[in-house]
Order: sequence, then structure tokens, then C-alpha cells
Amino acid sequence: MQHPPALERTWRPSWPCPVPRIIGSLRRGPGDPTYVTDVDGTIWKGWRTPEGLVTLSIRGGAGEVRAAAWGPGAAWVLDGLPTLLGAEDDPTGFEPQHPVLAEAWRSHPHWRVPRTRLVVDSLVPAILEQKVTGKEAFASHRRLVRGYGEPAPGPEAAARRLMVAPTVQQMRAIPSWTWLHLGVDHSRSRALQGALQVAPALERLVDLPVEEADRRLRTLPGIGVWTSAEVRARALGDADAVSFGDFHVAKDIGWAMTGKPVDDEQLAVLLEPYRPHRLRVQVLVNQAGLRRPRRGARMTLPSHLPTGAGR
Repeated sequence: MQHPPALERTWRPSWPCPVPRIIGSLRRGPGDPTYVTDVDGTIWKGWRTPEGLVTLSIRGGAGEVRAAAWGPGAAWVLDGLPTLLGAEDDPTGFEPQHPVLAEAWRSHPHWRVPRTRLVVDSLVPAILEQKVTGKEAFASHRRLVRGYGEPAPGPEAAARRLMVAPTVQQMRAIPSWTWLHLGVDHSRSRALQGALQVAPALERLVDLPVEEADRRLRTLPGIGVWTSAEVRARALGDADAVSFGDFHVAKDIGWAMTGKPVDDEQLAVLLEPYRPHRLRVQVLVNQAGLRRPRRGARMTLPSHLPTGAGR
């Protein structure tokens, strides 16, 4: 079978761009069917863009980023390559005075906020991750993509079994009992179906100020502060999108800055001086490994799934 040749682009960023660190947040756990990393560090991502399916291959090094793309969305994704890698993000004004954060910033000064411009692509996994462990959410995402998605375009994608997430129409057609077999309870599937009903309007949020995008996202049933932040941090390039409500974020940042875990209310006070760069604090704590000591077994949340679900 003949495949159209790849489109290619070489981009030379104005800073040492750490490609894997910047777009690593787009990977939804080990075994994500839409995200594959080769042994040489090349990253492969399958997407559904406004122009159609695309496979993106991307690797940075020696002051440049080399990318290739296959499929109808190839030109769209390559045109947005600098945006995807944080070229629109400006860290000016972020000068952490806390010694732990200052040291982390010295060690990781080149991270930038990615901006995929794909709202639903970020929203669906975020809803799947609500109020469950990451392991459970990632498994649901794998089942959804493997069961209802399609192969990413191009011969290189086929060799890596790279997939693209299902369409909005395909996901809307999934009945509630099937969501249960995918490991998704009724509250999350209802939130997901409600969001999918207004998918075109959600995609237009990329053209709005992030404050207005946040407000509109949180008018949707089942979409709160945490889910909105997770979407804005990936799709909209919002450097102030803190994941309030996360099981670990407040505890880890509090431990890094005060020596003890804090709750969301205390976290808001700690981060207030860092507006509009609060996400940078969250990411720095993570990238510098400043996580509080974990004690005890990992939590497994109660399940109301039918027998055999989750296998």
C-alpha cells in the first residue's frame, strides 16, 4: 500500500527546548496507545485535528527540533509546532524566592507550557481521571482508544501500533453499560456525554482568554476546578492552571515549601504570590522530584463496576 510522503519541519527554538519534558504531560500513563517513545528518544503522537487524523514524529537536540507528520492533519500540526512546544509561553516575571523553588528553577529553567489547541482531546482523559487512581484512569483510556479509536496514519505509525482517539460521534454512541465495562462509572460518563454534546463550542475556547475559557468549562455539569485546570494546562497553554483538588498536588507543594502537606485552601495562599505563573510551581515540584514521602499501600477506590470489568 502506497502512503503519501511525510511533511517535515525543522524548527530552531530561541531557548534550549526540552521536548520530552514539555509534551510529556500529553502521555496518559504507560501504554498510552496515542503516545509512543522510541529508544532513541523520538516521540510519536497520534491526534485527531480539525483537518483530520495525523501522526506526529518529533525529536529535539543540538539546538533544533525535527518533526515529521503524516495524514490530513499534517500541515496543521506542523504549523503549530512552536506553539505545541511552548514558544508562546513567557516565563518573564517568574522569580521564585523560596530557596527550594529557586533551586528547582535553576535546575529546570527551560520548561514551557505546551498548547495543543485541542480542547476535547485534553478534556476526555481529564474526565476519565476524575476521583480515581491514575492506574484506573489510564486503563480506561487505553480500553477506550483500543476499542473505539483507529490506527494513526502512515507506515511508521502502523509499525508502532499508534492509535488515534475515537471521534466525538463514536464516543457519544457508547451506551452507559459499556462505559462501565471500560471502567468508567456513571458520574464520569454523564459528565463526558454532556461535554461531548457541545464539543464544537468547546473547541472554540482556544480563541478566548483563559479566564473566560475556565468559566465556560466550569458551567458544564461534572466539570470543576481540577478538570478545567488539567485542560487549560495542555490545550490552552495556561501557565496559571493549578490542579486544585488533586490528591497529591497540594500535599507535595506544601511539603516542598513548608515541610508538611497542606490542603487546597492553604495551597492557594502559598501560591498567590506566583500569579500568573502558579502552574510553574506545580510543574517544578514534580520535575525536581520534590514529592512528600509516600507511606502505606496505594489507594484503590471502591468500584461499582460489573463483574469482569477492568480486566
